[in-house]
Amino acid sequence: MDQRTELSEFLRSRRARLQPEDVGLAHHGGRRRVPGLRREELAQLAGVSVAYYIRLEQGRGRNVSAAVLDSVSDVLRLSRAERSHLDHLVRPVSRHHRPAPRPQRIRPAVQDLIDAMDGVPAYVIGRRLDILGWNRLARALLGDFAAMPPGERNLAWQLFLAPATRELYADWAGKAAHVVAHLRRDVGRFPGDPKLCALIGELSARSADFRRIWAAHDVQDKGFGHKRLTHPVAGPLSLAYETLALPADPDQQVVTYHAEPGSASARALRRLAERVAEADAGRTERPAERVSSMT
Repeated sequence: MDQRTELSEFLRSRRARLQPEDVGLAHHGGRRRVPGLRREELAQLAGVSVAYYIRLEQGRGRNVSAAVLDSVSDVLRLSRAERSHLDHLVRPVSRHHRPAPRPQRIRPAVQDLIDAMDGVPAYVIGRRLDILGWNRLARALLGDFAAMPPGERNLAWQLFLAPATRELYADWAGKAAHVVAHLRRDVGRFPGDPKLCALIGELSARSADFRRIWAAHDVQDKGFGHKRLTHPVAGPLSLAYETLALPADPDQQVVTYHAEPGSASARALRRLAERVAEADAGRTERPAERVSSMT
């Protein structure tokens, strides 16, 4: 993906969501040719020349100082994730200095950890939102990852191209927007990743919903929140999720789900766990079925 185009479209999309009055500028009425802030308005508020800002937005600004990026970010009211994304787009790592991506493998100790989370669905994601590892309750709740072809073992692929996953989320639109915003973040962090480009190309070609959400250029980190699921066995579930970073594996995160103690969702999740345990009794999964290795 072309980083200059990404930078230009990202900054234009951030300008478009702000109106002059949002940043303390007087609106003199009349129809504006473009939505949101004009380039010259942003440049004035950021304390740079219009020509300088235009070069920045076009990807021609070299050696942009952190102070200028901070000022532009403040005017555009960028979130922490958006500010980080802007920095990656402005200062992409040269191909000649970019280390080759390591194969994505979940460490055995991390797999043991999520397996030990009895009653807690947990899985591990890596670059591109690839699903690298999971415990048996996550498999029962979110899908049989072990049975999926490796190319489909990806949160974004499942959400947009697998009908069963789409039906699982009561607020599919909100989940989709969050997943796409996280995937957009990886475009800045891993420029030129051929598998990421191929994934985005496939989703764009096969899903109008993905194309529409992708065009918004929103960026988010995975964090925490609540999800409502409609599970074919457990029924309606209201679950909180948490995303836990792995400092020793900076491209990987553990995602867990849990229900409020004593709630109907907690009872339903416990019944699902018991059903899974009964089904798995006397059967030992082979490591190849439990742990993914992806590049």
